[in-house]
Amino acid sequence: MNPQQPDLATGANAPGTYYATTPIFYVNAAPHIGHAYTTILVDVVTRFHRLKGDDTFFLTGTDEHGEKVAKAAARAGVTPQAYTDQVAAQFRSTWDGMGIAYDEFIRTTEPRHQ
Repeated sequence: MNPQQPDLATGANAPGTYYATTPIFYVNAAPHIGHAYTTILVDVVTRFHRLKGDDTFFLTGTDEHGEKVAKAAARAGVTPQAYTDQVAAQFRSTWDGMGIAYDEFIRTTEPRHQ
């Protein structure tokens, strides 16, 4: 058996590196149960890898570009950036309130992403 591959019977393997990401959620509306579902799943799997001693990194965030975002901002009577700032904050607040243990929250409007 390859030492980097888990033993399928026990799930055990030598500590390794584990990188996980949720979808980068589209911000045309507030977070909903579907967003929470995928985020909780990634959080659980990432916590499992941390407990095993794996070097882990969990990324989540928001996709803040596109026509749907521009239309949602127009309906709200604000600029697209103001709208995305508001909705991205809702996502982050929701995950923080749920105790989601992400390492990084990326926004596609941030300079580091452009």
